[in-house]
Amino acid sequence: MDIIYEIRRRYSVQKQTVSAIAREMGLSRPTVRKHLNTVAETKYNRKQPASPRLGQFEPQLTAWLVEEAKLPKQRRRSAHRLFEGLEELGYLGAYDSVQRFVKRWKSGNTGPKLTEAFVPMLFQPGDACQFDWSQEQVELGGVMHTIKVAHFRMAYSRQMFVAAYPRETQEMVLDAHNRAFAFFGGVPARLIYDNLKTVVDTVYVGKQRQFNRRFLTLANHYLFEPVACTPASGWEKGQVENQVGNVREWLFTPLARFASFAELNEWLATRCRELAERSHPTQSQRTIAACFADEQPLLRPVTAHFDGYVEQMMRVSSTCLVSVDRNRYSVPANVAGQAVSVRTTADQIRIVAHGEVIAAHPRVLGRDQLICDPWHYLPVLEKKPGALRNGAPFVNWDLPAPIQTVRDRILKQPKGDRAFVELLMMAGETGLDALTVACELVLECGVVSAPVVMNELRRLVAPNLPASANNVPDGIALRTEPLANCQRYDYLLGGHNVH
Repeated sequence: MDIIYEIRRRYSVQKQTVSAIAREMGLSRPTVRKHLNTVAETKYNRKQPASPRLGQFEPQLTAWLVEEAKLPKQRRRSAHRLFEGLEELGYLGAYDSVQRFVKRWKSGNTGPKLTEAFVPMLFQPGDACQFDWSQEQVELGGVMHTIKVAHFRMAYSRQMFVAAYPRETQEMVLDAHNRAFAFFGGVPARLIYDNLKTVVDTVYVGKQRQFNRRFLTLANHYLFEPVACTPASGWEKGQVENQVGNVREWLFTPLARFASFAELNEWLATRCRELAERSHPTQSQRTIAACFADEQPLLRPVTAHFDGYVEQMMRVSSTCLVSVDRNRYSVPANVAGQAVSVRTTADQIRIVAHGEVIAAHPRVLGRDQLICDPWHYLPVLEKKPGALRNGAPFVNWDLPAPIQTVRDRILKQPKGDRAFVELLMMAGETGLDALTVACELVLECGVVSAPVVMNELRRLVAPNLPASANNVPDGIALRTEPLANCQRYDYLLGGHNVH
């Protein structure tokens, strides 16, 4: 712009000719004439540098960008992850070339962003841990699932821990804390949360909160102080907020595939330890693991495990079932129609009556599933043996092969239903292993019937008489011994006279 101003000043004020201006300023006359007709500064288009190494990979990189543009934002790979993918295909160029290409490709989709100012935070070792949830996509057992991931981050060392759950309920929150404290090997002084409903019941003015009662029981057990952030102020726990995006990129992109939640959580814990070998963001000469090694002794030791269940009262149906999350679980028939306490944890359903656990089932995912223990229905079978053939608890009962073979044969016999139910009732006392052995013995001899199986079962479980059972006590003696008289047997055989 200075050159344009000088040319116009000389021409209009000093009345110099185009040739004089060009000669004194070292410019060509066409350039002088062009600037005399120019008001704004001339803009030049800078040619993008060539990327010979990236050239042959540009179609693949473009295809990835086009395909991932259709995915939700949280599932798209960053430029660095795309760079790593190209390296696996044989790319030997620099990351900068990939970054520039991705930036050019995305330049038309994003506008300028305003930078928000924050206050840098400083935490002491063992003082604080930050908590948050995120939503991720995984494939479990060949089926796509939208899951919830619990994030913990030690504020001083940046050591992280993540665990996956099917949903964001209170029993999942309690279980996540148990897992995190076991992973860290202790409990920090404070835990910082959003105002999530499983932790905070009511938000008052300022920092005042009414925490959930069951959550306070967890805090009192581990003796940590819960701290809730100001609403809409995620920067107060900015470390874990950033961790959510990083973990999505590091662990869930591309799509994670596992057989079950147990395998997924085991892998996540392993990856948390591996990622701790990265450099600490503020202590660049040390790793996160080294900083956590200094912080871990300052954590409060875990003295006892917290039983993280959520309890609710339910009435058992006439079919001996209780419903939890639209799935039905069986209970013993003797409490049908009664009120029981259902204790729900992240991976188990326990039914308690009169202060004792009367049934326990692994918690299942999905909805409208029936989880039955056939032994809960034996008292019903005693009165309704016909239910053995089509009863839902018994149709898919996974019995040992010898028992199944014997069952199929007995059910074809007259009154076979009741006969096999009697065997099951006895097996309820002696154990299924004893009934299995009895059925094997019966199949070996070739005569299959309920009385024969019952006889074999009783012989297996009958107690052995002690050796001292036939000993005659001292002081007792037989004075007159009876005489053997075999003539009465001869009478029965041949009709001889008996004297």
